[in-house]
Amino acid sequence: MTDEAQLREKLRKIEALFAGAGTDGERLAAEAARERIRARLAALGKEDPAIEMQFSLPDQWSRRLFLALCRRYGLLPYRRARQRLTTVMLRVPRGFAEDVLWPEFKELNVALMQYLNEVTTRVIRETVHGDTSEANEAPAALPGR
Repeated sequence: MTDEAQLREKLRKIEALFAGAGTDGERLAAEAARERIRARLAALGKEDPAIEMQFSLPDQWSRRLFLALCRRYGLLPYRRARQRLTTVMLRVPRGFAEDVLWPEFKELNVALMQYLNEVTTRVIRETVHGDTSEANEAPAALPGR
């Protein structure tokens, strides 16, 4: 199995975990998992009205993942005029955001960042230089020199 295939499988398992899948067959049914989460969102929306929430995402990869996850569940992310590109606004029930959306995003993001780091390190090692370690720490300069 390729690295990318392993990442895809890991992301599917994380999604199934947050959808509350009970069997191995359900874990493999990504569409069914999405529908369960959408149903959960609809149910929470009746009890817990949507509020405007602000999310700050540190990099373009995290932001793209978060936007895609929101859209998957039928949520409409946006930014206000003059907000930073790293800011995402969302009208969502607080319970869904705190119990499902944000925890799922964090787990997916960890998996994605690990994959991107591995690929980047491998490409640099194979095309630029084999030593991809961090720079050594130099002692502080002596006073007066």
